[in-house]
Amino acid sequence: MTHKDFTGGGDPQRSLGLLWGRQETGRRGPKPRFSAEKVVAAATAIADAEGLPALSMRRVAEAMGVSAMSLYTYVPSKAELVDLMFDRAMGAVPDPDDDLSGWRARLTFIARQRWALAERHPWVLDLALHRPPLGPNVLKKAEATIQALDGMGLAEEEMTLVAEVLQNYIAGALQVAREARDIERRSGITDEQWLELIEPVLQQHVDPATYPALSRIGEGRRKRGGGGLGASLASFEFGLERVLDGLEAYIRERHALA
Repeated sequence: MTHKDFTGGGDPQRSLGLLWGRQETGRRGPKPRFSAEKVVAAATAIADAEGLPALSMRRVAEAMGVSAMSLYTYVPSKAELVDLMFDRAMGAVPDPDDDLSGWRARLTFIARQRWALAERHPWVLDLALHRPPLGPNVLKKAEATIQALDGMGLAEEEMTLVAEVLQNYIAGALQVAREARDIERRSGITDEQWLELIEPVLQQHVDPATYPALSRIGEGRRKRGGGGLGASLASFEFGLERVLDGLEAYIRERHALA
């Protein structure tokens, strides 16, 4: 199982102060050479290049050319640093604009932007977000999602549950897509090449008459070809549409009963 770093694991007062740019200042001594934002940028560059497991306060200090001890004057620990990294990464994600009308178009935009975020920063998938860092950017994205659902006749609790369902779908789909990329990178072969290798051996053991439906699907896959990231994205889009279909049906039912 891939190790995950939990967000929200630092000291709440220190984390929120950093997230909102209101940490205590006024310490005596020379003016700091850097800022918390510079530390976040250096840490993000490391995580982008090598993944979150490679991230440590020492590595960030080395990248910035300072001692590990001096780094703690900007960010108290890795827990607060990870919170800052995620919130700042979310800050670069666009929000739905006024040209997008309707909850479905807005939620689709939000979901696609989360896919794009994971493409830019794969390390976000190594974060356990059960207790998200409640910084300005994270809250802004949550606000955009709830606003997309507002006015649909849903109670406040229902809007929260719908947002959670959408988030859970996105997180699961992104993890599956990531696993597809990881196995291709580690094995050095694509899914299509892997299927070509195992198919002759599989045919020796599997009787199509016993698995007619699966055999028909396999034959269709061979004829279509494709796979890899394109297939993952197509699967993501298909699943997203079905989740939104379910939400639309639920809304119709709620309005019919009202």
